[in-house]
Amino acid sequence: MWIHNRFPSALVLILTVALFGLSGCQTTASTPAEPAAPPVETPVPTTIPEVNSTPEEHPIVDDDPKTQGDPAPESPAVSDPEITQREALDLCQSASEFLDQGDIDDAIAALDGAYQLMLELPSNHGEAYLQGKEDIRRLIADLIVRTYDSQRVAAGPATSFDLEIQIVDNAEVQRELKSFTNGEATFFIESYRRSGLYREMMLEKLEAAGLPSQLSWLPLVESGYKVKAYSRASAVGLWQFISSTGQRYGLTRDYWIEERMDPEKSTDAAIGYLTDLHDMFGDWPKALAAYNCGEGRVARLQRSNPNQYLDFWDLYSMLPRETRRYVPRFFATLMIVEDPAKYGIDLPEPSAPLPDWTYVEIDKALKLETLDTQLNLSKGSLHALNSELRRGATPKGPYQLKVPIDRETTIVAAVEAIPVWSPPQPAYATHRVRRGETLSHIARRYGTSINAIMRSNNLRSANRIWPGQRLKVPTSKGGGSVASTASFNPTSGTHTVRRGDSLYSIARAYSTTVDRIRRDNNLSSNTIHPGKKLKVAAGSRSDLKRYTVKKGDNPGAIASRHGVSLSALLRTNGLGKRSTIYPGQVLAIP
Repeated sequence: MWIHNRFPSALVLILTVALFGLSGCQTTASTPAEPAAPPVETPVPTTIPEVNSTPEEHPIVDDDPKTQGDPAPESPAVSDPEITQREALDLCQSASEFLDQGDIDDAIAALDGAYQLMLELPSNHGEAYLQGKEDIRRLIADLIVRTYDSQRVAAGPATSFDLEIQIVDNAEVQRELKSFTNGEATFFIESYRRSGLYREMMLEKLEAAGLPSQLSWLPLVESGYKVKAYSRASAVGLWQFISSTGQRYGLTRDYWIEERMDPEKSTDAAIGYLTDLHDMFGDWPKALAAYNCGEGRVARLQRSNPNQYLDFWDLYSMLPRETRRYVPRFFATLMIVEDPAKYGIDLPEPSAPLPDWTYVEIDKALKLETLDTQLNLSKGSLHALNSELRRGATPKGPYQLKVPIDRETTIVAAVEAIPVWSPPQPAYATHRVRRGETLSHIARRYGTSINAIMRSNNLRSANRIWPGQRLKVPTSKGGGSVASTASFNPTSGTHTVRRGDSLYSIARAYSTTVDRIRRDNNLSSNTIHPGKKLKVAAGSRSDLKRYTVKKGDNPGAIASRHGVSLSALLRTNGLGKRSTIYPGQVLAIP
């Protein structure tokens, strides 16, 4: 559909609000109604089911008692809801006639009136009444689509007046309002403060694209306006793109760059995606639901239901829990920012927008922090402007770096004064997989991540490792020389800590224990730093007592059985409190 940029405001109101009501959902309901039955094909019914079929008469009443004669015979009783139904049906008939004449504006006005009348009807007034009410709802839906099809051919560009998302206020939205103003108040306030960094830019882009300005608040729900936000679903950035969707909308990712973390590029991508979703689903609540859980899921739910005029609230109970909260959270956000005092929340002044900047081409890899210093900028200034740079450094080769306009003339000299930065080369330890181990255990032991181990070993699945397999495990988190067990001197009494070393890797290299190294060097924790010299007693590990783990054992029981503390047992074997032990594993007893 093309509603967002080709539909007049009144019809947008009908499509976004009327379709909400057509399936029986009320804005004050706490739970969405069941999906409506398939639409009837009769274009305009001439009668509706009613208790009394006698046509209603409208006599002229003389209120003057002097002129009143005997009372006229009473007409058969017709209830107010039935009268309202008839009036709504008359308006539908008028809308159909207006459409036949090509009078779209009057058709819209008639449908709007019919919808308002339907909102006045009670929810229960007898079976025949309910059936008639449902028939009129479907008729209104059919006429809306017919009006839309007529308007789509003749419509010109939309104006900003057309661009407003209709806010629904119901029990689900009230629940999110309560959450934002109570338990999540700090999150909301800090997110609102950060919004100032980016909303000015977002508003300009949304206006240029012809989309509602309210969408500039969507990142508050998505990421709290954090450019480096990372979800458990691997969504990244202000607009929380997953990798595949980001690539679809032009966001690239490599060793150096992650464009999902670039505010401007990700906003452009979000505008493209939201536009496509609105075209696909025809209203903003469903488009936003699809933005959260994927267009395929929402489309399948629509196709699986015979009623093609479903809105978000009809689909509500069938959507994932996160999506069921997502759209109400967005509505709650709009309500709070429009009138914070009404909801008892004191919003701060938003942060100032990022400074005006210009592009300068950099042709070598440089650390942004070093360049900050050379340009007399506060730490992190350049990274704030260039948040897509994953390594905090410019990549090798030409790169268009954003710099504050007032530093444009001094940056060339600053760049020449800075040496080329070489990215860190990770240090690797070789780990032989033992029975019962998982990548999670191994990653935790070496202080790295599952993904890093998978990348280093070209593993496609975290579950496909086996006992005896040798894995390269990256142990370095920064640049510098590569540490390896081969570089250690096991006959030496001292060891100089290198980047990437850990007490566990040093203990293994010297055939000793973490606990022994800590005791010999009066260390209060396992934290060590490059350059520190450690006293290491080589070969002392062979003096330790060994214990083979049996089925049903746990570290606490083993420590108690051998009269040692649990912490000493764990340190000696390089284990953490959450580490798993398995039958057949050999532990050193300190």
